[in-house]
Amino acid sequence: MSSPKARRRQRSTRLTVAAALVTTAAVVVIGAVLLDSQVLLAIAAVLGVVLGAAATRITHSELMASRRQHNADRAEQARTYRDLTAERAVEHAAYLSIVDTKMAARQTMIGELEVALTSAQRRAAEATRKVSAEARRADQAEADAEAVARRLDEAETRAAEAILRVAELEAELDAVLAEVGTLRNEVATWQQAPAVRHA
Repeated sequence: MSSPKARRRQRSTRLTVAAALVTTAAVVVIGAVLLDSQVLLAIAAVLGVVLGAAATRITHSELMASRRQHNADRAEQARTYRDLTAERAVEHAAYLSIVDTKMAARQTMIGELEVALTSAQRRAAEATRKVSAEARRADQAEADAEAVARRLDEAETRAAEAILRVAELEAELDAVLAEVGTLRNEVATWQQAPAVRHA
């Protein structure tokens, strides 16, 4: 195929030739009319028709060539668009494949995170229950320690009272023993006194 510039030059030349033929026919017809010759007028009319037909044929062939060129350009453009559409379809399919892969990976990751979150929540609930149980045990131990401390205080108080009571009892025992000793002495003295009285 020839280049677009060569086609434009050729078309311009064809249209220039057609315009020149029409102009020549017009000049011949005008010249024949001015000369007022029937023979020249008939020849000019035939020549005008022939040159007009030739100019029409040249213009028609130029129009057909222009239409063929336009159709060829449109066909080439359609092929280019078809190739571009096919390329875009392949790119779109590849993009969709990548997006689907990413979405599947994200869905998998979301599932794993949900499982991990559920497990973490379960562990947190278990830890909370254990902490609550330990707190209750600590509170119970503290209450038990306070009760033991109270019982210890009471036992110490009772022990102090018992020590005091023992001291009192020992004092009373010492007093009783002293009385018993005195009574024994009195009894011994009294028992010796009759012997003295009988003597």
